[in-house]
Amino acid sequence: QVQMVESGGGSAQAGGSLRLSCAVPSNTYNNNCMGWFRQAPGKGREGVAVIYTGSFTTYTADSVKGRFTISLDNTKYIMYLQMNSLKPEDTAMYFCAAASHFRCPEAMDLALHPATFAFWGQGTQVTVSA
Repeated sequence: QVQMVESGGGSAQAGGSLRLSCAVPSNTYNNNCMGWFRQAPGKGREGVAVIYTGSFTTYTADSVKGRFTISLDNTKYIMYLQMNSLKPEDTAMYFCAAASHFRCPEAMDLALHPATFAFWGQGTQVTVSA
């Protein structure tokens, strides 16, 4: 079983910043599509940003573009999500995910779709107050 562990969630005021981290097993990390998703109460799981570890190619949802940045630390097998200019509508449970060792799909809607990913973390809560 692949164990992915998120950390860094918490509370922030609107306009503030948080950074999420996801520790990924090394045999899952290499040459794989990985990403961040979020799910607000009563809503479906939404793709936020994805990255291919082989080339650092990224895809970012329009709702967070210019505010959120996905990145990698290849020496520690950690994926990050830097969240700036937070809004109350960013409040959700955030999950990291990994595919089964393939490149991220070229089509954005597939790259950001939960069905592309096989392995999931347990989630970390982000709450943004107005």
